[in-house]
Amino acid sequence: MEVHVLASGSDGNCTVVVFEDHAVMVDAGISGKRIMQLMNLNGLDPSLVKEILITHEHSDHVSGAGIMARKLGVPIRCNEKTFISHDFGKVTYSRITTMETFSSGPMSVVPLPTSHNASEPNAFLISAGGKRVLIATDTGKMTCEVENELQGADLAILESNYDKQMLATGPYPPMLKRLVGSDIGHLSNVDCAESLRRTMNEKRKIFLAHISRNNNTPDTARETVSEITGIKRSKIDCLEFKGDTRIIRV
Repeated sequence: MEVHVLASGSDGNCTVVVFEDHAVMVDAGISGKRIMQLMNLNGLDPSLVKEILITHEHSDHVSGAGIMARKLGVPIRCNEKTFISHDFGKVTYSRITTMETFSSGPMSVVPLPTSHNASEPNAFLISAGGKRVLIATDTGKMTCEVENELQGADLAILESNYDKQMLATGPYPPMLKRLVGSDIGHLSNVDCAESLRRTMNEKRKIFLAHISRNNNTPDTARETVSEITGIKRSKIDCLEFKGDTRIIRV
């Protein structure tokens, strides 16, 4: 499989997973125009994308989903609560159920529950060709279902949203700080690292996702995860700056 991280963070999230001549887009939280530009820059043929999977309804995950579904002529796939929580416009909708495996072409997909202040947020475990990619962001705590899949993942795209000290002393108002640090907020660098440590797999590739621009830095996230897990910093990937993208082959 080939995984294209086109955007990851509070400014928007979009990942495309490709296997042979079939691809799924996971979230589309930036403009349709920007998604098309980034796909072109990454050598991605838009016609390969057959479905758009949505983790939850927050704007940094869905703002470009409706336009992309119409532009590509593909369905939106998410659970019913997520779909009715956002106006996607006139699109084809394909309903999924949390913890029920479904097929997308040659891919097998399992929607896993996460813990976030959204209607029914999901992570996705995508399998094809004997490889497994786990995409899990926007969760205030590591759910058992997601952590159970971490060890067997060939690639874990896992939230490492904030540094606890930076959040505590940062610019957010107290109420927002409490939400971010709660069980329905986001995953800290330490909590991300502890989950990776508990499920250690030396062959697993790690990508730290949804890094906060206000309460974290890529360097801080990598350093914390490296210190706790013992994994070399060079083995821990993430986006370095706004507009950065990544292609990961599994």
